[in-house]
Amino acid sequence: MSNIPRPYSSQVFDGPERAPSRAMLYPLGFRPEDFKKPLIGIASTWSHVTPCNMHLDRLAREAEAGVNAAGGKALIFNTITISDGISMGTEGMKYSLVSREVIADSIETVVGCQGMDGLIALGGCDKNMPGCLIAMARLNRPAVFVYGGTILPGYLPGNGRKLDIVSVFEAVGARARGRISEEEFRCIEQCAIPGPGSCGGMYTANTMACAIEALGLSLPNSSAQNAVSDAKLADARRAGEAVLNLLRLGLRPRDLLTREAFENAITVVIALGGSTNAVLHLLAIAHAAGVRLTLRDFERVGRRVPVLADLKPSGRFWMSDLVAIGGIRPLMKRLLQAGLLHGECRTVTGRTLAEDLADVPDYPPDQEVIRPLENPIKRDSHLVILRGNLAPEGAVAKITGKEGLRFEGLARVFDSEEQAMKAILAGQIRKGDVVVIRYEGPRGGPGMREMLGPTSAIMGQGLGADVALITDGRFSGGTHGFVVGHVSPEAYVGGPLALVKNGDRIVIDARKRLLSLEVSDRELAARRARWRQPKPRYQRGVLAKYAHTVASASLGAVTDLHLNP
Repeated sequence: MSNIPRPYSSQVFDGPERAPSRAMLYPLGFRPEDFKKPLIGIASTWSHVTPCNMHLDRLAREAEAGVNAAGGKALIFNTITISDGISMGTEGMKYSLVSREVIADSIETVVGCQGMDGLIALGGCDKNMPGCLIAMARLNRPAVFVYGGTILPGYLPGNGRKLDIVSVFEAVGARARGRISEEEFRCIEQCAIPGPGSCGGMYTANTMACAIEALGLSLPNSSAQNAVSDAKLADARRAGEAVLNLLRLGLRPRDLLTREAFENAITVVIALGGSTNAVLHLLAIAHAAGVRLTLRDFERVGRRVPVLADLKPSGRFWMSDLVAIGGIRPLMKRLLQAGLLHGECRTVTGRTLAEDLADVPDYPPDQEVIRPLENPIKRDSHLVILRGNLAPEGAVAKITGKEGLRFEGLARVFDSEEQAMKAILAGQIRKGDVVVIRYEGPRGGPGMREMLGPTSAIMGQGLGADVALITDGRFSGGTHGFVVGHVSPEAYVGGPLALVKNGDRIVIDARKRLLSLEVSDRELAARRARWRQPKPRYQRGVLAKYAHTVASASLGAVTDLHLNP
């Protein structure tokens, strides 16, 4: 084992004075020779809280076996996960983005405390994936991320229609309008989620898995495998060998997480039509890695990268369809050949991205999931950064082009998601309305809830092309329609969103990158003079701490920004 460094475990295990430390581990199955092996932590986000993570215990054991077979000694530990899909639309959803920080903090705490030389982290749901990456970047010890994999679609009995969790959210709006029967509604509810795995479109989990692979922190194809598959088991096992190889090579996360690697991740997210949450999370991961990344970078990269994947929520296909034709590797090779990726970036294989992609075959000629570069779905990014007098620091819109590129309408203002949802389900939202949901930002919520409930209800009522929605909260990766989130500065800190009134005219223009409130500066100044900041919704506990420390969404909603000069 002499050729594998032990920079941290040696401080915990070596020498007579460390006998108490060693003694604590014999009950866990350690043998004397194990204390001379590199200690690799395996951070599992397994739980029965959500189907996204219910199978990760088996993957963690595969990773453990891979580490031990390759000459290391593995220790499995757990961290939390929450379920956006279950808590969506409730007060509990405020804990969702908070959990990203809790996960990062907890992994950093265990690995740092126990003297682990390397790390394998397994994630399967939205926030635990960036949480794992933030911890890897902070610790800067050789590390590999393993994605839990995508769920397979469910099926509606009788007609065989494919379903997923977004189908259920949209069914709520359809049922409220009488567009589907009670029987069909119940069938959709009971059949949409058939087993383990992350939500099955290019929603946030699959988006972040692909972004992490593009960053170089997971093994080739880790992002595009079904949760229940031999390929996913092999991926977890190979991670054990890979992390020990990284130790030998001295390659650490910050060596891989370069500015060019983040540009690769942005490029892949755009080409796949990925979630707006990728903006928030990549900003936060870059912050942890010490890489300067801003909304301007998403704008710059977005001007030259087309949307190529016809994937849910706005497209026709599921992630499992992409898995079946070869995953994202052929797409990345096409992007590399077109000069849109930085091939010199290193990955957890120890090689460059270009070397990793060299032997990847192209997609089957008859596939329809990924368009050729010369015939894109959209010629530039669907992630449109908007600015204007409603969003001086920026806002993030997800505009594929199917919604149109401009929307002008009258504001319908709500001070919480619950108020908006009640009005939508009561049929009070009309064609031409711009639904404004405010005081749901990082500090005001607190926690920046996702608005999948309201947007899905609008879509389910058949109003997706006729109603827009803007918020200082976030959107699920499953959201589609004319929607704008991450409006910054948020309403709670006195951002212009706090000054909007019912009936104000709002313009959303994707071509001009504009989010404008058509009210005079004089009137806005008068409104600002009358505005008073609401009292904090939480005075104690994790939500209060989060609200006190969190930065703007335009900076990734990180919680340690004030610690950095």
